[in-house]
Amino acid sequence: MSTPTPSTSTSIERCTLVTLGMFIVDEFRFLTEDGEPTGKTQEPEIGGGGTYCTPTLSVERLPPAQIGMIVDRGNDFSPAFQRTLDSYGPIFQYRDDPTRRTTRAANIYRGELRGFEYLLPRVRISPKDLVSTRLEAPKMLHFICSPTRALEIIAELRELQWDPVLIYEPIPDLCIPEEMPQLVQVIPSLHILSPNADEALTLLSLPLPPTASTITKAATELYTASPKPPGAVIIRAGELGAYVYSPQYPGVWVPPCDREGKPVVDVTGAGNAFLGGLAAGLELAGGDVLEAAVYASVTAGFTIEQDSLPPMREGLGEEARRRLEVLRKRVELKK
Repeated sequence: MSTPTPSTSTSIERCTLVTLGMFIVDEFRFLTEDGEPTGKTQEPEIGGGGTYCTPTLSVERLPPAQIGMIVDRGNDFSPAFQRTLDSYGPIFQYRDDPTRRTTRAANIYRGELRGFEYLLPRVRISPKDLVSTRLEAPKMLHFICSPTRALEIIAELRELQWDPVLIYEPIPDLCIPEEMPQLVQVIPSLHILSPNADEALTLLSLPLPPTASTITKAATELYTASPKPPGAVIIRAGELGAYVYSPQYPGVWVPPCDREGKPVVDVTGAGNAFLGGLAAGLELAGGDVLEAAVYASVTAGFTIEQDSLPPMREGLGEEARRRLEVLRKRVELKK
């Protein structure tokens, strides 16, 4: 496997955000509640939590050169996927391995339930993989993993003497009560802890489905779980919006943005995109976490309006600004 292209200049500005999330080729299976194929089919699409986190940042006016991610390309990497990634600008660093296929996963829809399973081995990305590339020592680092893996990443960052703003998504499969002791060890190093509502409630053995009251309870419990709290807990709750809990904003709901009449097509990647928008907002709003959550909500809104990644298109910036202003006014009324 090749290493990412090394940096050729010692004066290159640090990336604002780098994600350790992966690029995945998403496949789709549609089943009845009895497990039989429905007959519906869908072509494979670009996927992966890191992939959804990064391009959406360019929607929120951060230059692509300030964003970074490693993409592991196998011997079957689609030229169409490459053209799509290229359309976002110089975000991606590539590692090529002609001996393997690109990581793939199946999104399995069975009635109203959605499952996920890897079809090919994952290629893990660590902070040390960023050394000697334009991605090294970023201002912010986004990662999606188990609490145990998060502790390893934090230890590696200390070894490298990097001190980025850490934006952490617990991996869904391990948002279980048994993981709370490890998460408590992770929390003191975090600037942003952001599970979705189901994940937060399951971690804390709170009842499902989520409600506004159980989400506020979960945010408080996560914020106070460690003697040294994170900078903020943000619970992403779909149609309910996002709940921000921090010292400056001890409990504020940020509603979903007004999508100007456009329907929901596919919610895949919306949570990852939310955190990409959050990172953009933190940079553009001078670290104000509530204002950043407004950016995040707008970013997630664009993501759910089509299958796969939101395309770069004419007029997108103006549309984003309109949505930001409308949502900003709604949140101001809640303060």
